[in-house]
Amino acid sequence: MNRTYVGLLFILPAMAVLAMLIAFPIVYTIYLSAVDANGVLTSKNFVNALRPPATARAFINLVVFVGGSIVFQVVFGTLTAILLNQNFPGRTIVRSVTLIPWVVPGIVAATTWAWMFHTEFGIINYMLTDSGVISAPIGWLTNKDTVMPVLIAINVWKLFPFVAIMVLAGLQAIPAELYEAAKIDGAHFWEEVLHITLPQVRPVLVTVTLLLVIWGLNSITLIYSITGGGPANRTLITPIQIFRLAFESFQFNTAAALSVLFVGVAAVVVAIYMWVIQKTGEAR
Repeated sequence: MNRTYVGLLFILPAMAVLAMLIAFPIVYTIYLSAVDANGVLTSKNFVNALRPPATARAFINLVVFVGGSIVFQVVFGTLTAILLNQNFPGRTIVRSVTLIPWVVPGIVAATTWAWMFHTEFGIINYMLTDSGVISAPIGWLTNKDTVMPVLIAINVWKLFPFVAIMVLAGLQAIPAELYEAAKIDGAHFWEEVLHITLPQVRPVLVTVTLLLVIWGLNSITLIYSITGGGPANRTLITPIQIFRLAFESFQFNTAAALSVLFVGVAAVVVAIYMWVIQKTGEAR
């Protein structure tokens, strides 16, 4: 038997599993988005998905949540990696402790932070009022002005260790001769970071940022567990809206249409990001 056919036979089970778990749901979702409850082709599902004001609100909230999270995740993660790359006593222990937020399951982290930010019983309000920083408890998760910044902060806490460990791995690959030459030329620490460290870890930052964008666009556990999209849709994001349409309102066709639109927008965002990164690399 031809070796090519033998290879295809070996990968056939894996391809069948992928088809069942990935290809079929995608195709069926596209089909649901294009038909009504009676199986007749229609475009009303897309109109119904885009018509509610909540759809625009959810997408704006998602952009704010993902964009704000990624900026701080990359900045804090990179700074942490640079710090952990230095020689100091207990460095191994500190590196291990830094990974704890990333290792903690999302639902556990969400529940813990929800209790910590609780208006009446949360330790954060207790510490701030006890120290005199604030005079009365703040409704961090019920106030429309504070709820999104709080969720962004929690998301940054959850994922910045991932950025740190990836950047730290990139730092380990930088030749020591570059830093030695910079020291001979009289470069200071931050000059080394700006002109050696960051350019050398740029490919890592590009990849990490792309992963954060993809994960952020699909994030639902953190927000749904803490606020459920409230108050007054201030933290409603598109994945939660899709979940509500499908499994709370049972509008499966509308939810499928919104899913298709969301995947299209996400694909465009990722494509633009890759194009910009490629052009920036060519310009350098």
